[in-house]
Formats: sequence, C-alpha cells, structure tokens
Amino acid sequence: METAQLLQELQSFGNEHNRAGMSRFGINTENAYGVSIPIIRAIAKRYKRDHSLALELWNTGIHEARLLAVFVEEPKQVSVNQMEVWVKDFNSWDLCDQTCGNLFIKTPVAYQKAVEWTYRSEEFVKRAGFSMMAYLAVHDKKATDNTFLELFPHIEREAKDSRNYVKKAVNWALRQIGKRTTFLRSEAIELASRIKEQPFTSARWIASDALRELQKKSLVAQE
Repeated sequence: METAQLLQELQSFGNEHNRAGMSRFGINTENAYGVSIPIIRAIAKRYKRDHSLALELWNTGIHEARLLAVFVEEPKQVSVNQMEVWVKDFNSWDLCDQTCGNLFIKTPVAYQKAVEWTYRSEEFVKRAGFSMMAYLAVHDKKATDNTFLELFPHIEREAKDSRNYVKKAVNWALRQIGKRTTFLRSEAIELASRIKEQPFTSARWIASDALRELQKKSLVAQE
C-alpha cells in the first residue's frame, strides 16, 4: 500500500511541461511522470533507509519511483546481484548517474564494478562504470593517487567509444580524477595528450575538452 501511495503522490507532482523539459535534456520519459529531483529528494527525507521499500519502488519501472528508490535504499544492504539487476535497467543518463553517485559508490565493490562495467557493451552500463569513477574521485577522500592511476587504462581504452553518453562519462571521469591532486592533474594531462593522438573523433573530443579544463591557470592557482 505504501508503494502505491507514493506512486500517487509522485504522479500528483508530475506534469507534461516537466516531461517535455526532461526530454529536451535527453532524459527518457517513456515511464516518467515529470517530477523534479528536489521534490523526489524532499519525499525521500520523510523516510528512513528502507531496503524493502527501495526494491518495491524500483520494480515499478516508473522513472521517478526508481530515483526515489535510490534515495531511500540502505547502501549496506545492496548486494552485488542487486547492482547487476539495477544497472541493466538503466535507460537514461540521470537514473544512471543518480544511482551511481548516491548509492553504488557507497558499496564495498564500487571500484570493482566501476572497472567491470567499462568492459560491457550496453551504453548506460558502460556509462555507469565511468560515472562511478567520476563520483569516487570527488567523494572518496581516503583513496590514494594510485587507486585512480589504476583507472587510467580503462579511460584510455574506451575513449574510442563514440556513443554520446559514454564519451561524456569518459571525459567526466578523466577531468574529475585530474582535479583531485596536483600529481593526478599532471598524469591526467599526459593521458589526455595520448588520447588526443588516437584516430577517433570521440577520443579527440574527450582529450581536447579535458585539457581545456585541466590546463586552466585558475585550476593551478587553487592547488
């Protein structure tokens, strides 16, 4: 009953104007009500972490219900099998990134899955791998530089993928890792320079955009 009531509440906040806006930003609205993230987060705050509720919400297949599931899920109860099931359901960049950044990076297998998913062929699964890398670079304050250096071969390997949501995530991961420390910035610039020499349009875009940010004088001044 709680899940049904939440679906009704979510639907009450949705409208066609919001759905149209989501669509313009490349969000899949096939099963979406058109509810903004701030409203979904506000609803989630009323609940304690609830694994069972999260599973029920996700299984509805409704876009906003799945986002709500991410915010109410208990990271400690997320199994590897659940991660694999959910990642296969990703059909939009926002669902991918919200799930990775708010939930999956908090699991013990975050780095393992980040790497594994970069080898997968599905566009949003592969994006999830690089999205995880980007979020971990920002939020995992205890990780060493070497932890992120080990991710560089995967960034270099997949720079050839021309699919929009993959190449943007590869670029994102490279930039966020590079902004983490002075040492990693230097290494990321070197990596980007190598990627730029690849005979792929996507690789040249990824590298040029990353270099434009990583070589900014303002970025150096902040260190």
